[in-house]
Amino acid sequence: MKRKSGSPAKRATLVCVAFLLALFILAPFYWLVVSSISEKAELLAVPLRWFPRRPTLSNYATLLGGGGMMSVSGGEVPPFKTAIRNSLTVCLTVNVLCLTVGAVAAYAFCRMRFWLKKQLLLTIIAVRMLPEISLVVPLYMIMRNMKLLDTPFALIIVYASFILPFTIWMLKSYFQSIPAELEEAAFIDGSSRMGVLTRIVLPLALPGIITTAIFTLLTAWDEFLFALIMTSTYAAKTIPVSISEFTTRHLIDYGLMTTGGVIAALPPVILASALQKYIIRGLTEGSVKG
Repeated sequence: MKRKSGSPAKRATLVCVAFLLALFILAPFYWLVVSSISEKAELLAVPLRWFPRRPTLSNYATLLGGGGMMSVSGGEVPPFKTAIRNSLTVCLTVNVLCLTVGAVAAYAFCRMRFWLKKQLLLTIIAVRMLPEISLVVPLYMIMRNMKLLDTPFALIIVYASFILPFTIWMLKSYFQSIPAELEEAAFIDGSSRMGVLTRIVLPLALPGIITTAIFTLLTAWDEFLFALIMTSTYAAKTIPVSISEFTTRHLIDYGLMTTGGVIAALPPVILASALQKYIIRGLTEGSVKG
């Protein structure tokens, strides 16, 4: 049976609304890219130039080609390649740690019975609901007493403390969508609890795990507040902090700032585009409880 697609007027209205919505969402990103390949004079020109007359990649060469400290308008900024390395180290470590611990904890909350199970789960979720700004001082004092300030380890511990509850909550909903009968059949065949988790549950929940991993990576990659407070030297600062330091006492270097924004946005965009089908499947499956 052929599905009705509506009148031409309705279709035209939907297309126009979709086009305007896409334009509203993509316009800032377009201007970010244009600003990164424009000269300073063109960025400050009035009226705005929506495409540079003389596109240049000098900003990218400055950020990615420089081997040491750069001086921008009287202020020093960290080598951007060091910031990229720090962000990658922190994000990947936090992702592996949260997914490993979160998967085991989520499976325990989903399938096992133990004392104060519901209360413990509610406590974990309640911790995630706390405003991050309220945890800045306690976490800073803890890191200071542990002598971990201004190191990537401090960011790894801090990020994991508020990303792990989210990971447990997400993975628990995906594990609940898997029929318990499959696990019972594996137990009858002599499989252990850990064997069921690694051989049955994790492969079946792969779309949900990938979706959770992407959200975990994006959260750690874009975090600014704790990275700003916990780091003070160029050896430990991440990309968001490095981008903010293009604002100096006397001038804001919009070209380098937008170039850093483009470089910072590329990994999440590429990752999300490559794993788009898993994200859609994961979001759909996670909304259904078994």
